[in-house]
Amino acid sequence: EGISKYKAFAKLYMMAGQICSDDLERSKQTLDRAKKYYQKGLQECADNVVLWILASRLEARAHTFVSNGGSKASTGVTKARSLLELARLKNQRNPDLWLEAIRLERRAGNDKLAVTLMARALQECPTSGKLLAENIMTAPRVEQKSKSADAIKRCPEDPHVISAVASLFASERKREKARKWFDRAVTLDADLGDSWARYYVFELENGNKEQQEKVKQRCVAAEPKHGEIWTSVMKDMASRRKTVAEGIELVAKEVINRRNTVPLN
Repeated sequence: EGISKYKAFAKLYMMAGQICSDDLERSKQTLDRAKKYYQKGLQECADNVVLWILASRLEARAHTFVSNGGSKASTGVTKARSLLELARLKNQRNPDLWLEAIRLERRAGNDKLAVTLMARALQECPTSGKLLAENIMTAPRVEQKSKSADAIKRCPEDPHVISAVASLFASERKREKARKWFDRAVTLDADLGDSWARYYVFELENGNKEQQEKVKQRCVAAEPKHGEIWTSVMKDMASRRKTVAEGIELVAKEVINRRNTVPLN
């Protein structure tokens, strides 16, 4: 077996855990197998942030594997929280781990704790574009302008921040400003698929066919490979053979879905 041969190869533990948790029929057995793979992986690869995040997400939804009600959602959140706290101890100043912890609390309805965590996160990672962008997008509407100004001051050239500010302009119906900032975001980092998808969503909702097609074709030419939402969609088994042109349509739908599930302040 590959894992016994390459014990320090984190990707193998991720694949094994995801096969058990996502591809096989859900049961206590598949849950336990997935947990075991992640536990082994974390023993061998404690510095792999993605592995910590996958393990915490599995704990958070562990109750969905047990049909008899023996496992509560709140128990899963508690275990996931503990895992992420341990992960941050072993991997300090990592914005991705902070972001996962903040989102865990938001999903669980613990908004006050999420705000407290964000403040701590920005103390430890004051120039993280990902955290600053999240801070803009999840802030109450009356605070978004000041959060944006602070983020731009800290990270004037970060595509996550620029894209978040563009989305804010779009929500305020400042279309030309939004278009300009989306364009700036994809120019700063053409490899970040999330920025292209958000830009495309903006044009779908506000632009004409020509503007929509222009963004799509520029994305195809850039062939983006990174971005939280982009990679989650494009690495899904169902998207294996999708082209970039097909991919931006799928990722755009996911951007809209996620936006619609965020409660308005």
